[in-house]
Amino acid sequence: MTTAALVLYVVALVVLFGVRSWVQYRRTGSTGFRGISGTPAQLEWWGGVLFVVAIVAGLAGPLLAVAGVTPIDPPTGLQVAGLVLALAGFAATLAAQTGMGASWRIGVDQAERTELVTTGAFAHARNPIFTALVAAQAGVVLMVPSWVSVAALIALVTAVQLQVRAAEEPYLLAIHGAEYAAYAVRTGRFVPGIGRLPESAAPKLLR
Repeated sequence: MTTAALVLYVVALVVLFGVRSWVQYRRTGSTGFRGISGTPAQLEWWGGVLFVVAIVAGLAGPLLAVAGVTPIDPPTGLQVAGLVLALAGFAATLAAQTGMGASWRIGVDQAERTELVTTGAFAHARNPIFTALVAAQAGVVLMVPSWVSVAALIALVTAVQLQVRAAEEPYLLAIHGAEYAAYAVRTGRFVPGIGRLPESAAPKLLR
């Protein structure tokens, strides 16, 4: 199962970042990559760095297990559950990426304006891509329950929180103003109903 986890992770990286960027470039002339924004003195920079760390560690987990460096022996049922969760998570990530269309980006360019997507998966949560990625990594942890895979999950969750709260939400609020505020009031941050912007806070953030 560790080999399956490694193959699945590699394929997911190729599809979610490589193929998706190529498709984006063919459609828009841009790969969608905006890199790590900010400086080490800003939380958004740490969010970007930790995201890269999470991806590398996520790959290293199955790789080290296959090589026998971090031997594991979890119950088969746990590994099967992990495989199902990882497959579902990666598939949901791709579906949400596709749903963003031309607005899909990795990172934030403060000078760029894209259309606010509020349909499909985004009608239920503001950040379904990140939610799906975390679910997929959790599945990998069940398949390969090593300290490396767990560290990757922790780094990913931390990176997502920092990226969303310190970079993406302020950017979207600045670009889309009342439209994004209204969307955030009715839609959860990562899952439906949780992390919605209080109506009383919206006017203050728009000042």
